[in-house]
Amino acid sequence: MDVRQRLDALLGAATDAGTIPGIAALVTDADGTTYQNAFGERALGSGTPMTTDTVFWIASMTKAITGAAAMQLVEQGRLDLDTPARAVVPEIGELQVLEGYDADGQPKLRPPRQDITLRHLLTHTSGCVYDMWSDDIARCVEISGTPPISSRKRASLMLPLLFDPGTRWEYGTGIDWAGLMVEAVSGQTLGAYMAEHLFAPMGMTSTTFASTEEMRSRKAKMHVRAPDGSLQPQPDSPPSDMAEFEMGGGGLLGTVEDYGRFIRMILNRGQAGGQQILKPETVARMSVNQMGDSRVTKLRSAGGVSNDAEFFPGIEKTWGLSFMINEQDAPTGRAAGSLAWAGLANTYYWIDPKNGIGGVYATQILPFADDEALPHYLAFEKAVYDSLN
Repeated sequence: MDVRQRLDALLGAATDAGTIPGIAALVTDADGTTYQNAFGERALGSGTPMTTDTVFWIASMTKAITGAAAMQLVEQGRLDLDTPARAVVPEIGELQVLEGYDADGQPKLRPPRQDITLRHLLTHTSGCVYDMWSDDIARCVEISGTPPISSRKRASLMLPLLFDPGTRWEYGTGIDWAGLMVEAVSGQTLGAYMAEHLFAPMGMTSTTFASTEEMRSRKAKMHVRAPDGSLQPQPDSPPSDMAEFEMGGGGLLGTVEDYGRFIRMILNRGQAGGQQILKPETVARMSVNQMGDSRVTKLRSAGGVSNDAEFFPGIEKTWGLSFMINEQDAPTGRAAGSLAWAGLANTYYWIDPKNGIGGVYATQILPFADDEALPHYLAFEKAVYDSLN
């Protein structure tokens, strides 16, 4: 059995068993796609097959692309990693640190001991933390009536900081703020900036914040894993014209093929389509620890949209600009110094500069770190590395 057959058999088994509705997956090296296929259905029971051009909500896989946009502007001197972010987006200077709750159950707040910077935002060391992984922030959302981040209201970003900037790592909305910084200095919406400076030169023709009708015809449906393990397809959310910003932390729709193009750009030290999207030294800077002694820790669920989650427990993990970095070799075969992250609906990617490969795996299931999808993705990654040997 050759490599493609082995990967096909692995990926197809889960959709044949009905434990995962549909999967699109891709492997690439610096020269081009080496494997790509799709299995199952876009919506379980629909009869509509998953295809390699299926559109997914890639959620937090957006973050690395927003990071690339911000770093283009750092290269040009229009943004700075260590200047107070409030100089660009003044509202961020209003955020205060949550120190607990008083006897009446109201949040106790104080000014932060240092300003938030773009480096803090890109490394999740700003103190801006998602309510879905913090009981304290979730409680604050409930008390204050703050709209959810999915509302794309600017008020959703005005939650207290969980800690002083630069003191530790907690996953959150920092890269949404970074996206607002890109908008402020470029004079464009984040989507327009990305389309001109990233998507067009890289040939990413099916990645956008607001999908076209044609893209919607290719979109996979979201599924929710019920307590009994079954999958329930969810109705599509109608397009909204009430959004006040484009979510640099999680708003993009796209295909695995498009994301493969982004991965190749990183593998090629910033080059794509005959253009230098990022300077080689910028890619190198983005690909190493940028948060000092802080370390990536386990995500502990504070709501129903995610399970507890940690990639490779026991392996030291840091954060670059803006990727997770495994500081030791991973059990899948991924080399130390590789870059990776994921999206809430169980989309995953990795970039391994040492071995010159990367991959994407996409389905549409909530909650995150699904008990079927995450192990299956890791098995896919391991099979890719086994094939190299």
